[in-house]
Amino acid sequence: MKNTATRDKLIETGAELIAQQGYNATGINAVLKTCGVPKGSFYHYFSSKEDFGLAVIERFASQYDERLATLFEDASLPPLERIRRYFATGREHMLDCDHTTGCLIGNLGQELSGQSDTFRDALNLVFQRWEKRLAVCLKEAQNQNDIDKAIVPEALASFILSGWEGAILRAKTLKSVAPMEHFESILFAHVLAPSVSCEASR
Repeated sequence: MKNTATRDKLIETGAELIAQQGYNATGINAVLKTCGVPKGSFYHYFSSKEDFGLAVIERFASQYDERLATLFEDASLPPLERIRRYFATGREHMLDCDHTTGCLIGNLGQELSGQSDTFRDALNLVFQRWEKRLAVCLKEAQNQNDIDKAIVPEALASFILSGWEGAILRAKTLKSVAPMEHFESILFAHVLAPSVSCEASR
C-alpha cells in the first residue's frame, strides 16, 4: 500500500507541475522535491522520465474518462444537454485555474507530438477514447431527431473535440473563457441543430 501511495503521489504531483509548466520544463528533481521523495524511489517506479510521462498521461486520461462517462451517459438528461454540461464543466475548470492550465492532454499534444512517436501514439489513443464517448452521445441525439443524421457521428465528435481544444488554447492566451463561449454558441446554432427533415419528423 505504501509503495502504491508513493507512486500515486509522484504521478499526481507530476501531473500538476506538467500542467503548469509543460513536460520539457518539468524536471524529475522538481517532482521529487515537491513530493519529498528520494531520487532512488523514482527509478524504483519508473524506468525513465518518458515512462513517468506516460504514466501521468494514463492516470489523467483514465480519471477524465470517468468524468466523461458521467457526463455523456447521464440518461436523465437529453443528449445535447449532456454536451452543454461538458462545455460548462470545461469553462468552470478554466476559471478555477485562472486560465493557466487548460487541458493537460491537449497541452502535451501540442508540446510533444512532434518530438516523440511514443507520446504521440499515447495521446492519440486518449483523444480517440474521448471521441468515442462523445460519438455515442451524438448518435443518441440523431436518433431523437435533435441533430442532422447526415453527419457521421464519429467525424462530428472529432470535429467538436478538435475545435474545443483550440478554444481552450485561445482562452489561455486571452485569459478569458470568451473563445470557449463563442465556440459553443456557434456549434449549437449551426452544427448541432436539427435539419429540415428532422424538424418535419418531430
